[in-house]
Amino acid sequence: MNYIETKITSDNINVCEKLLEYSQYFDISCILNSNSQFYPVSHFFLNTKYDLIAGFSTGTDDNYSLVNYSDLDSLNDNKHRWYLGYLTYDIKNHIENLTSGNMDNHNWPEIFFFQPEILFLVKQNRLTVLERCPEKRLLDKYQNINPCKENPTEFDLQLTHRLKKKEYCENVCQLQKHIQRGDIYEVNYCHEFYAKHKINPYSSYLVLNNRSPAPFSAFLKLREHYLLSASPERFLKKEKNILYSQPIKGTAPRGFNIETDEEIRKQLSESIKEQSENTMIVDLVRNDLSKIAKRNSVKVNELHGIYAFPQVHQMISTISATLNTNSFKEIIKATFPMGSMTGAPKVQAMKHIEDFENVKRGLYSGSVGYISPEGDFDLNVVIRSLQYNAHSHYISYMTGSAITALSSAENEYEECLMKVYGISNSLQSVRYA
Repeated sequence: MNYIETKITSDNINVCEKLLEYSQYFDISCILNSNSQFYPVSHFFLNTKYDLIAGFSTGTDDNYSLVNYSDLDSLNDNKHRWYLGYLTYDIKNHIENLTSGNMDNHNWPEIFFFQPEILFLVKQNRLTVLERCPEKRLLDKYQNINPCKENPTEFDLQLTHRLKKKEYCENVCQLQKHIQRGDIYEVNYCHEFYAKHKINPYSSYLVLNNRSPAPFSAFLKLREHYLLSASPERFLKKEKNILYSQPIKGTAPRGFNIETDEEIRKQLSESIKEQSENTMIVDLVRNDLSKIAKRNSVKVNELHGIYAFPQVHQMISTISATLNTNSFKEIIKATFPMGSMTGAPKVQAMKHIEDFENVKRGLYSGSVGYISPEGDFDLNVVIRSLQYNAHSHYISYMTGSAITALSSAENEYEECLMKVYGISNSLQSVRYA
């Protein structure tokens, strides 16, 4: 079914607030926000086609959703259709001979893409609205919204670490023994911080996004399930027959003034350890892309680029390839999960992840994004994100870091705490539900 198009002049920041209010009318919502107004043109790796994309559905028609890995190929026959949705980490079990037996506190469906009943596309203060059934007058509800301006209630988000520091460090040492034996070269070891607390996910995301505006930020609602993401990382972007991957490996805090900030940036740029971690993942991504690329087309566009975000500096590399397939399923099969969240060799690293982590990742280290009617897509890496279940009031924040032979367990632990502090500090004041 074709969409009916309406164009509106709009303010990017205000439209995000209105869309969060608007999402409360729907069972299914997905808002993808590049926060482009906060990033200079020199952040060339961003290069998003839209400043913001948001789609909504009442969730009453299963004919417009996809929930099985085996059905991913149907996304290729995509004329006049938009899809928004996600892939959880555990679809790895469909791609490789792997299993997951750890505790699942999230209970996300493994995969979900939907065709929005109404879709909002924002680019340079121009808002395009596409409606599948204009007679429902869904746009009228949006235009009648005045974003709530009440002050948030103070609320201290206290997250409990599921692992004690001693156990975390012991696990890192055990993983390094596997590295020394040559079983793996690098592994992304993650662990969970959690809480039981009733929150307002809409205002919580707004506060998080205002304080940590990220280029691959996302708000996702699937009935009782919510994702509040401040992700800085792109997984895959497809433009016509070119595929890009932009792994992040290498993190350092921002300085308190210009001089210290520049010194920290320089130290990250010159760090042999961080360069080594980043290069290993670049090599892994090159290998993944080679499975679906035309001969000799895989190239590294930028190696070890350093980019500043509100709370951290990141080392980011860009790899591209010319595709020999348009199959979304084949592309995902060759590249998922992303190397920056697994390790190398990828399959062996995922086996160790299952052994040493004690909870399922859920949507963490999965991906959220969109697929356009032309078959292009842009997918993030779900990091720096809260998962929230509105029925159980369970809040989960997972974080991790790359473990190599050069890693210090103490330093890796401190890096994880830095990431946890970043999100908990961002949510010091949010409204209760």
